[in-house]
Amino acid sequence: MRKWSALIAVSIGTFMLLVDVTIVVVALPAVARDLPATLGGLQWVLDGYALALAAVLLGSGALADRHGRRRVYLGGTVVFALASLLCAVAPNAGLLVAARFLQGLGGAAMLATTVAILSVTYTGRDRGVAFGVWGAVNGAAAAAGPIAGGLLTEHLGWRWIFLVNLPVSLLALWFTVRGVTESRGKAGARLDLPGTVAFTLSAAAVTFALIRGGDAGWTAPSTLGAFALAAVALAGFLAIERRTGHPMLDLRLFAKPSFSVLMVAAGLAQASAFAYLPFTTVWLQQFLGKGPVDAGLLGALPMSAAAFVGGAFGGRLLQRVAPRWSIGIGMLLLAAGAFLQARLTPASGGTALIPGLIVAGLGVAAVLPTMASAALAAVPHERSGMAGGAVNTFRQLGFALGVAIFGALFADRLSAHHPPTDAINHVTAVAGWVALAGGVLVLLLVRTGRPAWEAPAKPSEAGQPGALAGLDGAQRDEAVA
Repeated sequence: MRKWSALIAVSIGTFMLLVDVTIVVVALPAVARDLPATLGGLQWVLDGYALALAAVLLGSGALADRHGRRRVYLGGTVVFALASLLCAVAPNAGLLVAARFLQGLGGAAMLATTVAILSVTYTGRDRGVAFGVWGAVNGAAAAAGPIAGGLLTEHLGWRWIFLVNLPVSLLALWFTVRGVTESRGKAGARLDLPGTVAFTLSAAAVTFALIRGGDAGWTAPSTLGAFALAAVALAGFLAIERRTGHPMLDLRLFAKPSFSVLMVAAGLAQASAFAYLPFTTVWLQQFLGKGPVDAGLLGALPMSAAAFVGGAFGGRLLQRVAPRWSIGIGMLLLAAGAFLQARLTPASGGTALIPGLIVAGLGVAAVLPTMASAALAAVPHERSGMAGGAVNTFRQLGFALGVAIFGALFADRLSAHHPPTDAINHVTAVAGWVALAGGVLVLLLVRTGRPAWEAPAKPSEAGQPGALAGLDGAQRDEAVA
C-alpha cells in the first residue's frame, strides 16, 4: 500500500480539484435563491475557479521546481481547503466568487505538481500504471462533479459541496506526507510574475467581456473596453514571453504544428464536453422542475458512467493507438454526442439527453487521458513539464471561455423569447461544431510518437528503460541520484 501512497495522494487531490470545476453546476439555482445572484454572477462562480487554475498553473510549476514539488503540493492543498471553507460560509455572491478564485489558486499549485511527482516516484511499468490511473481520474472527475453536487445540494444544502472538501483535503495531506518524497527541477527555475499577471489579466478581461456582452450588449462601452484590455494584455504577455529568460510558456513550442493543435484541441474539448452542462441543468431544474439530484443524474451520470467504462475497458487499447486517432476520433464522438442532445422539442423530458451524453462520455474517455501524453510526446524532453502544464492551462481556459460563450448564447435566446428547449438546442449544437472542428484539426495536423513515459531510454539511461523519459536534465540527474 505504501508503494502507491504517492499515486493515491495525487489522485485524491486531482479528483477533488477537478470535481470542483463542475460540482457547483447543479447547485447554481440554489445559490441564486440563497445569495441572490444574476446569471452573470452565477457564471463567475464557475469561471472564477477555472480562470485561477488556468492563470497560475504554469507559474506554480516553476515555483514547485525551485522550492520543492511536495512542499508546493502540500501548500496548495491547505490553501484549497481554507478557500473551500470560505466558499461554504460566503454571505454574498461577490465573496463566493472571490473565495472560488482563491480556491483555484490552491488547486493550480496542486495540479502543477502532479505529473512531476508521478514521474519522479514511479519507473518502468509502475509508471505506466500510475499515469493510467491518473488519466482515468481526470476523465471521470469533471463529469462526476454534477452528480456529487446534486446529492449534496438536495440533501444537505449547497454549502456542503465545499465543506466536503475539508475531510478529503486532510486525506490527501496524509497520503502526501506518508508517501511523497521531495523533488526539485532546475535550480534556476523562477516564477515569471510579469507573464503570469499579463496572462491572468487577458483571460479575465475576455471572460468578463463575453459575460458582460450577454448582459449589457456587445457594443456597450464596458464590453468593448474589456475586449480592448484583453487584447492589450495578450500582446503584453506575448512580448514578455519572447524576452524573458524564464518564460512561463516558451512560445517556440508553438512552432511545432502538433503541439499548437493539441493546445487548441485541449481547450475545445473541455468546452465542448463540459461547458454547456450548467445550462442543461438550469433547463432541467427551472423549466422541467427537477431537483438537484435528478438534474445531476440526468445531466451528468450518463456521461460519467460512459467515461468510466470507456476508460476502464479501452485504456490499454488507447495506449497502443497514435494520439492523433484517439484524440481526433474522441472529439468526433464529443461532436456526435452534442448534436444528439441538440434535438429537444417542447415535449422532451430529461431522458432525451441520455443518448447524447453517453456518446459524449465515450469521447471524454478517448480524449482526456491521452491529451497530456500526446503533448509531452510532441516536445523535447526538457520542455515536458511545461507541456503538461500547458495542456491543463488550455483545458481550464477552454472551460472558462466556453461557459462565458455558451452563457451568452443561452441568455440571448431566452431574451429573444425563444423556448427554453430552443436555447439548449442552440448551445449544444454550437458545442458540437466546436468539437467537430477540433477533431478535424487533430486528424489532419497532429503527428506525435508514443507517450513520453513510454519513450525508449537513451543510452545514458541504460537499466532504467523509459523511467526518466519526460524529465529535463536536472530532473534526471536528481532522480538517478
